[in-house]
Amino acid sequence: MTIMDGMTLIQKIAICALPVLFAIIVHEVAHGWVASKFGDQTARLAGRLTLNPISHIDLVGTILVPIIMLMVGNFIFGWAKPVPVDARNMRNPKTDMAIVAAAGPISNLIMALFWAGVAKLGIYLLPIEGWFSKPLIYMGEFGIMINIVLAVLNFLPIPPLDGGRVLSNLLPGRMGWNLYRIEPYGFFILILLMLSGVLSFILSPIINFFMYWISVLFGLSF
Repeated sequence: MTIMDGMTLIQKIAICALPVLFAIIVHEVAHGWVASKFGDQTARLAGRLTLNPISHIDLVGTILVPIIMLMVGNFIFGWAKPVPVDARNMRNPKTDMAIVAAAGPISNLIMALFWAGVAKLGIYLLPIEGWFSKPLIYMGEFGIMINIVLAVLNFLPIPPLDGGRVLSNLLPGRMGWNLYRIEPYGFFILILLMLSGVLSFILSPIINFFMYWISVLFGLSF
């Protein structure tokens, strides 16, 4: 049983909207922000180093896909418009690009801690303001889940996921190039892994590991 069992679609959207938006937007902003620190101002010049959702919303990935997934179940996923990054502007293109790629999922892990704090605040306020604290707890718990899922999924070493870009930039010469060439087929590989159950088999233990330690750290129970 999940925190959204028994909720109407409107209630699910109310609980999930902010965590999903921030999870995917901060993820993209993190890429551009770290790139700017390495000398590439492409994202900054494009106006993408902002938390304003309007600058990042992808009609399909940010709106349609999450709503459809909420309509058919309790799992949700989404994406924003990729932030533009140009490795040619960086001092050490391969190493810097690996760090830029890793910045997205790392930001999701940090946000999971933030939402754990929100859930803890909701629990603290529960005896005082139940009408306000319960949605806060649900939102915090969902924020933890979606950010951990995004972080773990994106660290898979399959281009175009961030983990694939990290690995392709760290591998020497032709090995990195050969991995990078998989990118056009990465989406289909993910679908195949998902349909076969392999994706869940790989990700679930890692997701549960992070969920467990965050619950221990903040005194939460899922």
